[in-house]
Amino acid sequence: MDWERFRKYLYHSSQLGLMLDVSRINFTEDYLAQKATLLKKAVQDMADLEKGALANPDEERMVGHYWLRNPSLAPTKEISSDIEITISKIKEFATRIHQGQLKAPTGQMFSNVILVGIGGSALGPQFVSAALSTGQEKMALYFLDNTDPEGMDLTLSKVINHLAETLVIVISKSGGTVETRNGMLEVKKAYQDKGISFANHFVAVTQEGSALDGIAVQEGWLERFPMWDWVGGRTSEMSAVGLLPLALQGFDLDSMLKGAAACDEATRNPDLHNNPAALMALMWLLATSGQGGTDLVILPYKDRLQLFAKYLQQLVMESLGKEKDLAGQTVHQGIAVFGNKGSTDQHSYVQQLLDGPTNVLITFVEVLKDRSGPSLEVEKDVTSGDYLAAFLQGTRRALAERGKGSITITVPEVNAYCLGMLIALFERTVGLYANMVNINAYHQPAVESGKRGAQLTIDIQVAALAYLRSKPGQAFTAEEVAKGMGKESEIETIFKILEHAGSNPDHGVKRQEEVPIYNNKYSI
Repeated sequence: MDWERFRKYLYHSSQLGLMLDVSRINFTEDYLAQKATLLKKAVQDMADLEKGALANPDEERMVGHYWLRNPSLAPTKEISSDIEITISKIKEFATRIHQGQLKAPTGQMFSNVILVGIGGSALGPQFVSAALSTGQEKMALYFLDNTDPEGMDLTLSKVINHLAETLVIVISKSGGTVETRNGMLEVKKAYQDKGISFANHFVAVTQEGSALDGIAVQEGWLERFPMWDWVGGRTSEMSAVGLLPLALQGFDLDSMLKGAAACDEATRNPDLHNNPAALMALMWLLATSGQGGTDLVILPYKDRLQLFAKYLQQLVMESLGKEKDLAGQTVHQGIAVFGNKGSTDQHSYVQQLLDGPTNVLITFVEVLKDRSGPSLEVEKDVTSGDYLAAFLQGTRRALAERGKGSITITVPEVNAYCLGMLIALFERTVGLYANMVNINAYHQPAVESGKRGAQLTIDIQVAALAYLRSKPGQAFTAEEVAKGMGKESEIETIFKILEHAGSNPDHGVKRQEEVPIYNNKYSI
């Protein structure tokens, strides 16, 4: 622990309220100078993206999440205007809801919100809501963020007797995301079962002209807000995706936008020592040797930030997990993200961080403010918050003693401004790192292959059920069904499909258990 090294490499911005300490990463004195040219190119390429350069030429798509918090930077006046109009529309809509100018058809004020989305359409709002929540929000927010029936039942059970005063926000950029569609249909059924017309409760956040947009128009939904082609799901928190639920809960969306904009400005700085995202990206580059394969461990010592690692999993892993680089070479890049919260981590996996594999880059998030108001002394001159801070320092010390480096991000408190700043900091770090290792951070072709695989399974299921229905009352093994369908190469898939179908009443599949289990027989 070298005080002079700490002073030399500490980044601090009083405007942002941010400290970034990379001094405990084991880099040599000349490392930063050696990477100056590489970093300069990355900063310039990021500047080009901000000016409207195509991020995905095959899709002819720009990437402009930074315009969301500073519309004047957008490459066209039309885009700038669209952003400003949308933010004003969100504020106006939330105000009308809160003041009772816009009520449910029953005359009741809306008091709950169900957000139906998945991935980037839910992770950002979940993270921000959990971080800012005090229990005194103007509206309670619930999430349907998966296509798990029991999970949806559990969430709906919390509001099932209050659907008349519940808004439903359905978020899907393309309108074709099946998990979101399923959630939408489940919520619609809940309203119909209660005899409530759902249309005046539903709000769409989607791209103009999408399938979801068409449904909202046709059914006469309460309101529609735009998503744009140049905003990716994992960077959509500052769009209507995140701002609408934020405003409905009564949080300060202007502060979050200001925090992000201020961080964007700081991370455009070509001076490495005064650019926190550049410093962090170079630490990632050092830890991964530019090859990926390192685990990024996020340890926020604050309960409010317990979902930060979950949010960063999508931002980092979907952005950086790539088979090919921009030259078409096979690189298998990627940084895995996991995390807990302090001091819970002291009792879970710090043991492995200290004594286990060395392929980890640990990032502490320190929050200086413990709570509003004074704290109880649990010992003389010691509060619970002092212990939380001490556990953070103790873990950093133990890591250093074992020769394991760490990064520490320090913020004064958890508020909307700091959240905007943290989100923008990691967005820029991801972009700079990706540029330095020559991959596209804004494309995700593998995600689509997973969706295609799911659809293939659904197609096989429909065919298997049709086969069983064509032979009513007859029982077949999965192997026999596969042969009867001419799908011998899909026996395992058919076995899994029929096991699932036989465990649920929906399709009328009866399961006759045999030993071994793969000889089970199925009939309709």
